[in-house]
Parts: sequence; C-alpha cells; structure tokens
Amino acid sequence: MITQIKGLHHVTSMARDARINNQFFTDTLGLRRVKQTVNFDAPDVYHLYYGDETGSAGTVMTHFPFPHIARGRAGTGEVGTTLFSVPEGSLGFWQDRLVAHRVGDLELSESFGEKLLNFRAPEGDAMALVEVKGDSRTPWTGNGVGADQAIRGFHSAKLRLRDGGATEELLKFMGYEAKETRDGVLRLVHPEGNGADHIDIEVLPGASRADLGAGSVHHIAFAVPDRAAQAEVRKALLDTGYQVTPPIDRDYFWAIYFRTPGGVLFEIATNEPGFARDEDTAHLGEVLQLPTQHAHLRPILEQTLVPLKETV
Repeated sequence: MITQIKGLHHVTSMARDARINNQFFTDTLGLRRVKQTVNFDAPDVYHLYYGDETGSAGTVMTHFPFPHIARGRAGTGEVGTTLFSVPEGSLGFWQDRLVAHRVGDLELSESFGEKLLNFRAPEGDAMALVEVKGDSRTPWTGNGVGADQAIRGFHSAKLRLRDGGATEELLKFMGYEAKETRDGVLRLVHPEGNGADHIDIEVLPGASRADLGAGSVHHIAFAVPDRAAQAEVRKALLDTGYQVTPPIDRDYFWAIYFRTPGGVLFEIATNEPGFARDEDTAHLGEVLQLPTQHAHLRPILEQTLVPLKETV
C-alpha cells in the first residue's frame, strides 16, 4: 500500500471566461488568487489558482479558461462535485451571500451526517460547502468573508463512475480507507491526510459518459511531500500496472499523471517548491508569471490575455 499520499493537493477545472472565473472565486467565495500564469501547452490561455494565503496543498482550486470552449456535459468518468469545508454554523451566512451574488441551483442537503449547501459556479461546475466541526486549517479572509465563515480548503471530491470497484481498490492502495456507504455513495477517508481527506464514489451504471468542457473537472491531484515520495508512489503504481507519466515540472510543484479504471485523470503533485518560488507571499497572484519556455511571449500575452478585472 502507498503511504506517501496525504490527501488532496488541488482540483483543476475547465472554464471559458477568465474574468468571470476570477470574480467568482475571489469576490464570491472569498478565496485568494495565489497565482496567475498560463497553460504550459496553450500559453495564450490563463492558468488561475485560488486557495488560502500560501496555496497550501488541499486548498487550491485551479482553472483553465479557454475562451471558446463548449459547455461540458455531466456524466460518468469524472469528478462530479467538488466540496469545500466551512465552519460549523456558517451555511446560513453562505446561503445569503450566494443568493446576493446570484449563484444558481442553491440547495441545502445532508450527506454522511454533515450539512451541505450545493450550488453551481457560473460555468456549471457542481460544488458544495460542507459544515465541518474543528477544521483547524487557517483560512484566507477578505471580500466580506470573516474567519468564522471562510473556506478552509477542500473537504472532498465526489467521483461519478459506471463501476466503482476498481477505483475503490485503487484508492485503498493509495492509503484511503472505506468508511461507510449511504444512499448509494461510498465514502473513503485518508486517516493521515491534510484536512482534504475524503473521496466519495457514486456509481451510475446506466449514465452516459461525461464530455469535457467548461464547468468540468479536468483532473484531481493528490499531495505528496516531495519528489522522493513522488518517485516511490510512481514506482508502486507502475509495479501495479498503471501507465504513469514521468515527473513534469509545473513550476510550483512536480506532477505525474495516470488514468484511473473509472476514467478519471489522477495526478500526484508535490508540496514543493510552492507558490512563493517566484513572488513574495504578500503579493501572490498579483501579476502574470510565465513558465521559462514562454517568457519570450510576455509582450504578446500582456496584450492579448484579457485583464482579470475591468479597467476604468
């Protein structure tokens, strides 16, 4: 069994409008934009990161806003819902706030004994806020969200699959433990995680496959401390028969990728070097940072990338 994984690292989704995306995650949800950079494979497209003060593993939601991408179609073989942890007793505040910001598909519910507020981000992403007692992670506060309400980081991600058996076994191999099943959903928990410790599996054998697009999760990343731990995880996955990429330098972490039996793209990402490698923590995300191979494009990109906030 793999012992090096310590919960979630980040979740990356697709979007269409960078300005709307930035406004929602910073102004509405109150997260900090910890990095504005570009897609390694498509440098004319932003890669935006939102999280806590430093972009700690287990707090970071990232987006690729492709301006002309079609809307995604929900189905199996994807992360269906991304869930964030908020303090106990704060859902009333969040319901009022999301109503005021005209957020769609609001619904209060309960899952595994926890209170949830379900909603959709502007481009269709299925998300929820989960009341969690005693989440000790320090939140980013601002934009009208105080410490008693602010998002602590991820709570969980719900996978939608046609058959959950092989993915369940994979997650157990990755250090997760099956906790319980309720209403047809299996919850797995990492006993030594970073706070973003839950993965749920919903099996929908008759559902169609998801189509990737705006509002879809592109991949989900799990955290390891460093490159040595990542190398051990990669070897264990290869020895088990998974096709895993070599380590790829993503500037703020090193990444390896592999496709799960259920079709979801998994990443294993290092906690090092972190988002302060190229700018001070006090000023994370304020200016455009470019990967070395795209540095020569700065004059063009600064003219063609849409400003994240309207200029007067």
